[in-house]
Amino acid sequence: MDYTHRQFEQLYKTRYRPMYRLAYALVANADDARDIVGQVFASLWETRPELPDECLTAWLLTAVRNQCIRLIHQRCQHEEMELQLALQQPEDDAHRELIQELNELIDTSLTPRAREILTLHFDHELSYRETAEALGVSVSTVNKHITHSLAILRKKMNEDEGKL
Repeated sequence: MDYTHRQFEQLYKTRYRPMYRLAYALVANADDARDIVGQVFASLWETRPELPDECLTAWLLTAVRNQCIRLIHQRCQHEEMELQLALQQPEDDAHRELIQELNELIDTSLTPRAREILTLHFDHELSYRETAEALGVSVSTVNKHITHSLAILRKKMNEDEGKL
């Protein structure tokens, strides 16, 4: 389908609300629901699938459902990983302090986009390609953010060690 900006805007205005309601019903989080609907519209704009007009609403709602399922699956994996880590590793103070320090460094030293990329790649175990697709960026952008972020974190941690 080849939409003009005006046609796409009209499509967005007429289809957004039912898509958002479905996403919110499935993920129970307003921010995540908005993000999912935005991702689906971005995908529609980028891929422009050849669909008859009568199938468009079904395609959009199915795409929203699939994105919600992916997000729920990622959340479950993340929770399972946290549980496994909690069971496998001793909960000593030094370990907790190191993790807390690393999380603080990530929060204070990296951009929101870099944090998002690291989370998808390391926490959710997505490949560079999957991370790029999830965020609508190129694989090289993901690689650049990860490489740069890890260099920043290494440098900060080495600086902190020198202060001890």
